[in-house]
Amino acid sequence: MKEASIPLTESEWNSAIAYAGRCFVRVEATEVESALHIWKEMEREAGVKSGVVTFNILFDIATKAGKHVLAEMVLNEMKTRGLAYNRFSYVGLIYYHGFKGDGAGIRTAYRDLVEAGQIVDTVVMNCVIASLIRAGEFPAAQQVYERMKGLVHRRTGQPIPRSDWRASRDMGRALDKASRTMRNDHQALQRLQAEQCLAPNLRTFCILLDHHVYVTGELRQVTALLEEMQMFDVPLHGRIYVRIFKGFAYHGGMKYTSWTRQRLESVWTSLLSLLDENTGGVQMVKWMVIWVVRAFARCCRRERALQIWEEVRDRWKLAGEDEQGAVEHLLRHVLENTASDDRHQ
Repeated sequence: MKEASIPLTESEWNSAIAYAGRCFVRVEATEVESALHIWKEMEREAGVKSGVVTFNILFDIATKAGKHVLAEMVLNEMKTRGLAYNRFSYVGLIYYHGFKGDGAGIRTAYRDLVEAGQIVDTVVMNCVIASLIRAGEFPAAQQVYERMKGLVHRRTGQPIPRSDWRASRDMGRALDKASRTMRNDHQALQRLQAEQCLAPNLRTFCILLDHHVYVTGELRQVTALLEEMQMFDVPLHGRIYVRIFKGFAYHGGMKYTSWTRQRLESVWTSLLSLLDENTGGVQMVKWMVIWVVRAFARCCRRERALQIWEEVRDRWKLAGEDEQGAVEHLLRHVLENTASDDRHQ
């Protein structure tokens, strides 16, 4: 578009900045520099002024890169330009204080969101939970989760929506617009807030499962969360299975562990059943393949791990040659280092 001398809109510049800064899972200094370069080009060369969305994107990139000074500079620039925070700004602030390990900052940012008349929904609560855990305050995060459950139980009969990330994004935009429209109508805001579903969703359970898989290793807590997923009608998803297999890979194969081979085989059987049913949310994809094999390599004999590798490779049909080659190289090393004798059960 630039070569054709077609002017870009603010929205298109924002998309370019977001892509440059978030093109990889981990945001490094290179991505930050690329995003800032495009932003400067947007304002200085194209003459397109940045709005609150642009600064939200820059703030998010700086936060994820751990560039706290840059993040503060972005906030100060917003203040200098007289740009008011929107819903996404406040949620970003909660996330930012979680990265800093600042529990008090998380609470202040959440209070500011509420006092600004923004609507609290599951997305906001998930951000609070994830940020408190990142700040080392898991008991407080657990209290927020318990509050979500309590609110659902008091709102009997209210449907729990199932949504993907696009639906969540669109809902966030709609709630932000509604908050601005009803800013001076407190009764209307209260009615809108009362209509919001605060039920735990797939993202909520992924956040909590990550803590128990990576930190506590408590299989009992993982099992309890899986039972509560059923209670809230949250369907099993491939991301849940990946986390469970990670748990076996991290905590299995040791004496007195709860992550035993028998339980691993039971989870594997459950996964195969869902795959045979062709459930849309559960597919044999790259990370599923890696963690299934790593779990069996950790908990079982080498022969069983090799059997599993052959089976998942047969079911893993949609991967390209490059992806398959990279995974095979990784797992070859894992399998070569798997003991041929029985692990402790």
